[in-house]
Amino acid sequence: MATTYKVLGQSKPTATTDTDLYTVPSSTNTVASTINVVNLNASADTVRIAVRPNGASIADQHYLVYDLALSGKSTFTFTAGITMDAADVVTVYSANGYSAFSIFGSEVA
Repeated sequence: MATTYKVLGQSKPTATTDTDLYTVPSSTNTVASTINVVNLNASADTVRIAVRPNGASIADQHYLVYDLALSGKSTFTFTAGITMDAADVVTVYSANGYSAFSIFGSEVA
């Protein structure tokens, strides 16, 4: 099994839109080590991060971060070592569309 360390995904979602940041490829396991969220605007934003097993519809139990208030021009770093199986999806949300998300980790295939 080969392990590849990489930027798994990056996105700046449209306001109030659940957006897939990363989907684990088939025949692959992934460890997401860190998710960075950067508010690019001077005004505050509210963000969410969820992991949906096998691409399930978003539900309360999937949230790792929910309605976190992020001050203008600030950064939030979430370091968790999230383990995921093929077809699991990391979904992000920005209330005002001000924030950009980056996920870093390793894929094992």
